Amino acid sequence: MDEKHPSESLTTMAQVMQITDANTAGFVHGGSIMKLVDSAAGVAAMRHAQRRVVTAQVDSLTFHAPVYIGDVLSLTACVTQAWNTSMEVEVTVHREDPVTGGRDHTTTAYVTMVGLDEHGRPVGVPAVAPDTDEERRRQREAEARRQARIQLRQDLENH
Repeated sequence: MDEKHPSESLTTMAQVMQITDANTAGFVHGGSIMKLVDSAAGVAAMRHAQRRVVTAQVDSLTFHAPVYIGDVLSLTACVTQAWNTSMEVEVTVHREDPVTGGRDHTTTAYVTMVGLDEHGRPVGVPAVAPDTDEERRRQREAEARRQARIQLRQDLENH
């Protein structure tokens, strides 16, 4: 199986936040943002694996700033590392006020996706071949997050 470059999975999406995405105070629900994050991660993972994928875990989802009705959300997703059947996808979200042009980084998420065969079973995915120092750094950080996930799972199983 050939290696894939992170740029081959790069996915960008944009979505205007509507009244149905928000509470009565005009703040967009975190769950609405989470759904978009999952969609962007899924597209990036499918581009990398060139097959169907499923979300296995959301490792981290951090909200840095609020999102309001009428804001345009821009999501960028990219596979940072791949193992046997799984991939980590980093998703960053920015909000833009289309009237003022103001822009803020609102959310960062790390999502683990698993490649599926035609029967819905996990299947091998291509390795990641980083091209830049930044991509190599992200790959190293993905390895550290994976080790932390494994350690946490082992700790929970032993208690």
